[in-house]
Amino acid sequence: MSGLVLKLGPGERVLINGAVIENGDKRSRIAVMTPNANILRLRDAIHPETANTPVRRVCYLAQLVLTGDAEAGDIRFQVLRGIEQLSQVLTDSDSRAQLTLASQSVLGGEYYPALKALRTLLPREERLLAARPS
Repeated sequence: MSGLVLKLGPGERVLINGAVIENGDKRSRIAVMTPNANILRLRDAIHPETANTPVRRVCYLAQLVLTGDAEAGDIRFQVLRGIEQLSQVLTDSDSRAQLTLASQSVLGGEYYPALKALRTLLPREERLLAARPS
């Protein structure tokens, strides 16, 4: 079997190409066979009111493509500009690697891997914001 396999918990929701799909009462596996399908677990979704930090804002922009609320071509420059701005602040090698992966993914039109790479920066951003002087 090829394609993406989603493992869903009871009642878990996922957005696939703009359609919300809710799992039943038992754990299940769904194979998504369509290449380049836009998929987002709703538990991982960033809501507009919580896109209030630099990394969260860039994640939210990438997410808009996956939810079908923005066209990739229309938002590509904004996402790349956000990644560039983050790279000026997050200079450690791990962050740089994730930002490079995100940038390459966006350039290739692959927004899910970009979002996945950017999400790895959220805990780091949270620690940095918590440590800043008042």
